[in-house]
Amino acid sequence: MKHLVYIGNKLSQTGKTATTIDTLGKGLEAADFEVTYASSYSNILMRFLDMLWTVFIHRKTTDYVLIDTYSTLNFYYAYAVSKLCQWFKLKYIPILHGGNLPIRLKNNPRLCASIFNKSFVNISPSGFIKSEFEAFGYSNIQVIPNSISITNYPFTERTLDNVNLLWVRSFSNLYNPKLAVTILFQLKEIYPEATLCMVGPDNDGSLKSTKAYAGQLGVDVTFTGKLTKAEWIALSAHYSVFINTTNYDNTPVSVIEAMALGLPIVSTNVGGLPYLIEHEKEGVLVNPNHPEAFVEAIKRYKNDSAFRASVIKDARLKAESFDWENIKQQWLTTLK
Repeated sequence: MKHLVYIGNKLSQTGKTATTIDTLGKGLEAADFEVTYASSYSNILMRFLDMLWTVFIHRKTTDYVLIDTYSTLNFYYAYAVSKLCQWFKLKYIPILHGGNLPIRLKNNPRLCASIFNKSFVNISPSGFIKSEFEAFGYSNIQVIPNSISITNYPFTERTLDNVNLLWVRSFSNLYNPKLAVTILFQLKEIYPEATLCMVGPDNDGSLKSTKAYAGQLGVDVTFTGKLTKAEWIALSAHYSVFINTTNYDNTPVSVIEAMALGLPIVSTNVGGLPYLIEHEKEGVLVNPNHPEAFVEAIKRYKNDSAFRASVIKDARLKAESFDWENIKQQWLTTLK
């Protein structure tokens, strides 16, 4: 049995959204890998030290170190862990998350080269990040998409008699949650009974400011806070359109999940989204910070049932390609 050390923010038990370390880790365990995780400490310093300590104490037994790699502050733990792996001659694999990682490549070229040029391989969940890295001269990039367990996502035939919007993400400025409220405000001029439900935990204070913004506009928005996968999947049956308002993105799992559930999607055309959704085939892509474009797309879904049905069908087929049973073999081949 091969032993993996998986480094990332394993914080779902502390109120944060489950991330790849939770889903991929479980899949690899089910595929007969022994997986050791770091870290679940909520304190940033303790989490960082635990990551380094975990690599150190397992340096003689691990076959690979997987490192969830983001563009924000977490980039520096990826850098530190990669240097420790290099010191002990361990094979490490950065898993490239975050739609604004290319900005990090531009702003910190030396640190990036130190991480990504010396890795066993760099795993990108999308062709977007792969193409961006290759533009900066990196060649050791392999695409392995994020995965879901498709059986957990019942496909639901939906009508659009009422415009009920669903937004699922952690509340962060990167994901522009206030735009969802603006969209609802404008929709209500056309469809007074339109609703919006926003699902997810607060990440940077955006939940409070989004609630305040809804109050300023005088629209009622349902804020559920963090829900489990099962809870928000059950909730989704009551909604008719999924909106993704982000300014930066890679391959968001919540969008793949919405595609699987049969929700027609309107998303900003940023980062990896056009690699995930073919415009007007599996969803509608619009420019960021453009609520009018969201409204027009939602109107088209409502008024053109044939278009809506076609998009929903093709999106479900695309989502099925992300099933873990399809993705698993790629990981097994990489970690052979």
